[in-house]
Amino acid sequence: MLTADLVKPRLRLRGPELFIELVSTYDAHWQQTANDLITLFQQHLGHTHAEWHKALETYEGERLDYIVIRGLAKVLSDAATFSPLTTSLSPLQLREQAFAYGPAFATPHPSRSNTRDEVIQRIAQELDTLPEYIESALFADRPATYLLTDLGAEWTPEGLLARYNLELTRGVLYWASQVNIEVHDNTQDQGKSHTQDGPIHDDSTIEPISPYKDLWRYIKLFKLMFWAQPLPEGGYSIELDGPISPFVHATTRYGRQFAAFLPALLLCEQWRMVATVHAPQLQTSQYKLDHTLPLVSHFKRSGLF
Repeated sequence: MLTADLVKPRLRLRGPELFIELVSTYDAHWQQTANDLITLFQQHLGHTHAEWHKALETYEGERLDYIVIRGLAKVLSDAATFSPLTTSLSPLQLREQAFAYGPAFATPHPSRSNTRDEVIQRIAQELDTLPEYIESALFADRPATYLLTDLGAEWTPEGLLARYNLELTRGVLYWASQVNIEVHDNTQDQGKSHTQDGPIHDDSTIEPISPYKDLWRYIKLFKLMFWAQPLPEGGYSIELDGPISPFVHATTRYGRQFAAFLPALLLCEQWRMVATVHAPQLQTSQYKLDHTLPLVSHFKRSGLF
């Protein structure tokens, strides 16, 4: 998911309502940018995370839309796998050996006792290996040296832009204190009378009938506190306690779970959501979403059984 610094610049406050500025998946400029980043990312398969980051900075250059570029790149990186270099030597122990020699400098000097190359050479001799191996293993446990081993999804420009929009949309929910949701499904609700007379609690048994069973499953999967009530016309009204609710203390962890849940809501045929949001440096506002927005879920629907 996107970090707060990639979400906040896209927030827009209009009166009492808060909006997030999405990008058009049909815009030629954004399609070209997405295609460039996908190609650049593919070219770095087998390269380190640091090399990918440096290439991204070069591509970004002096462009003013760097927030979107970094957001798209974050989506690509999050879906991929960066693996640590396999080494028989402990990077931590190698660094301890290196630091035991005291200060080391890049170039020799009469007043300096060691150069970096000399220290690496001495450690290689002690361990009966090559200096190049010591060099590569010295920081092999740091994420910057991890190798891109799996690109993850097979991205298209439109797919990458759509996923970026979803990440922006759910990133706002980090700062939600209360969320009210209504969900409906015409094929499920028409002509059906609900047998439940009272509210559904999070510790109650919920009838796992499609399409709502996915919604309940994901609410429980992310351990969200909720209160659900069947609606007379069909569907459900659901109240969720957000990460800034006075009843929830682990705000960061719970906020990530709450934001992660949003794609499950998109699996419902008809839905709307109203959240009370306390975004940084902005007044308390209402954040509204519904099924008419051009959002695409990457969650899969479960089967009938």
